[in-house]
Amino acid sequence: MKLQALLAIALALSFEDVVAQQKADIILLNANVTTLDDAAPHAEALAISKNRIVAVGNNKEIQKWKGAKTNVIDAHGKTVVPGLFDSHLHVIRGGRFYNTELRWDGVSSLKKALAMLREQAARTPEGQWVRVVGGWNEYQFEEKRLATLDEINEATGNVPTFILYLYGKAWLNKAGIQKLNITGETPNPPGGLIEKDSNGVPTGLLVAEPNAFILYSTLAKLPELTPAEKINSTLQYMTELNRLGVTAVMDAGGGFQNFPDDYAITDSLNRAGKITVRLPYFLFAQKKGTELNDFTKWISLVDVQHPISNTINEVDYRVEGGGENLVMDAADFENFLFPRPELPASLETNLKAVLALLVKNRWPFRLHATYNESISRDLAIIEAVNKETPLNGLLWFFDHAETVSDENLARIKALGGGVAVQHRMAYQGESFIHRYGKAAALSAPPIKKMLALGIPVGLGTDGTRVASYNPWMSLYWATTGKTLGGVQVMAPENVLDRTAALKLYTTGGYNLIREGGTKGKIKTGYLADVIVLDKDYFAVSDEDVKTITSLLTVVDGKIVWGSAEFEKLAPAKLPVVPAWSPVKYYGGYQK
Repeated sequence: MKLQALLAIALALSFEDVVAQQKADIILLNANVTTLDDAAPHAEALAISKNRIVAVGNNKEIQKWKGAKTNVIDAHGKTVVPGLFDSHLHVIRGGRFYNTELRWDGVSSLKKALAMLREQAARTPEGQWVRVVGGWNEYQFEEKRLATLDEINEATGNVPTFILYLYGKAWLNKAGIQKLNITGETPNPPGGLIEKDSNGVPTGLLVAEPNAFILYSTLAKLPELTPAEKINSTLQYMTELNRLGVTAVMDAGGGFQNFPDDYAITDSLNRAGKITVRLPYFLFAQKKGTELNDFTKWISLVDVQHPISNTINEVDYRVEGGGENLVMDAADFENFLFPRPELPASLETNLKAVLALLVKNRWPFRLHATYNESISRDLAIIEAVNKETPLNGLLWFFDHAETVSDENLARIKALGGGVAVQHRMAYQGESFIHRYGKAAALSAPPIKKMLALGIPVGLGTDGTRVASYNPWMSLYWATTGKTLGGVQVMAPENVLDRTAALKLYTTGGYNLIREGGTKGKIKTGYLADVIVLDKDYFAVSDEDVKTITSLLTVVDGKIVWGSAEFEKLAPAKLPVVPAWSPVKYYGGYQK
């Protein structure tokens, strides 16, 4: 018998021997459990010991695991599913700023959004800004329009304000223009526009043409929280994700998220055992021209093959690899307000150098690519590197891939790659149709074709600066093909059924990073990431899918969130700081 098979048997026996001597720490009874385990898809109870699921079955079977110290929880018939894994979210960066942001995610009218803006301006202290950063568009509003600069200025007065609209444009109020010292003589950055009126005076509109640098570089100039406030902010954001049923995130880095300095907050929370989502993360190259040097340095600092766990609760927190940005030359911005950018001729040389370094050092990588034209060039480089240094099963995948062709899907499959898909079309579908037509949107992205080829696919959001971080909006889009505004952007025959979509949001993400054998299912021996839903995801109307939340969230065998009848089972809610934070008054995703 092969050594690998013997080891697998030994590990299985070891696990069974351990659990046979234990009683459960948590038992969940009277539940409507969807396990996502095809061999036993439904159950009514489960038992958890330490951080593992030790039994799944009926109430009578699971009661046998009850001990003197077991926390027995009655689910009262609620739907229970595996915890959600967002395979593309910027949570480390987002956590640093979460408490500063007024979220319009889920707000149903522009009137309400402007009222929130006015209220927040009134409480924002001198030296700070009002900022609305992503997760919304005009089609979610009853009025079906954007705010005007006059309305923004009237609502905010002399409090500096920045409002981001996708990665296409942003508005500064008059106080913000003055605070940043933007004048008629301020030059436009490459790929961006500072709009001016007929007198040459800046209006406050910043436009990505199509490069988003003007937007996130302006954001980076705004004041940050103190270190203690950033810790609170990150904890609040992770709690918000837990409230929505998210138990794991694959962090994609992000612009102006510098390693290792900007990871200090999550590093400290990891050491304290306070991270409440599994959090493998990728390192994002920040500056054009230094990408190869950056990855050379990072490879010398980090051993991705043998990550050291120094966390108390054993929730994953580690460098997973490189990306989503590997070189700036390959950044094909998804700003559908403007035409697809033509990537420079230097792409091939610069990307090949970085990829060759990563492959040689066995670093997994992910690569942002919206358009098929970009994917074609990227694949040619990956194929060339593969000939020189074989990938040999190295983990890699594309992010986004809205317009990928059948031919390129076959090439991805041949190279052993995957695709992380997000619901950006739910927020930008109307803009995509206006530019490229309805036909081009019907299978953007072609998820069913990816699955038919056996390509690993994970589902996520790409929150927080474009789409919302709410996973149920992503599941709504994947199962209806509709935008926030109700437009049927994806052809009905291309949408997924609810079970298939949920699998992409659980086991799908773990399959992308080759960890599907221990995570993403409610199954004996699997890690205990479980959520109890406030509505039956499988039975509610399409519109109600968008409003689902978790009543009880368990991560790594520990209760991290509870509400309604389960609130007393969870840790006490942490007060929000600073006192003026929008999160203190509105929370995150709006109902």
